[in-house]
Amino acid sequence: MDAEIIVHGGGCHCKRVRWKVRAPPSVLAWQCNCSDCSMRGNTHFIVPSSDFELNEESKQFLTIYTFGTHTAKHIFCKICGITSFYIPRSNPDGVAVTFRCVDPGTLKHVEVRHFDGQNWESSFNQTGISSCSKIVSRNSE
Repeated sequence: MDAEIIVHGGGCHCKRVRWKVRAPPSVLAWQCNCSDCSMRGNTHFIVPSSDFELNEESKQFLTIYTFGTHTAKHIFCKICGITSFYIPRSNPDGVAVTFRCVDPGTLKHVEVRHFDGQNWESSFNQTGISSCSKIVSRNSE
């Protein structure tokens, strides 16, 4: 993927939840077929949690849903119900950003790969998804 890192803005439908995320203009997104993602139609890219910044005023509008292992934190807006980001089970040290919730204009390319959430352990081991939330050193030139 792209070595350039830029700041993308985004949030939920009603705009009460707003955030910034540092990521390349071209991202690798995951389309998952687990029971939650398939119902929501969620396709997301994952960044280290240090590259995600939630607007302080947005916190009052968020609520969290968990199930199964309770590792994933499905975070959504209490007003409009949109999950614009969440903490994924595959990357509890990162943030999964719903790419369709990024403000228009900064994402130039989205490569979508499949994550078989119905066979979670096997897909986790085969896809390398856990590396998506690791901090990559960025040398200034």
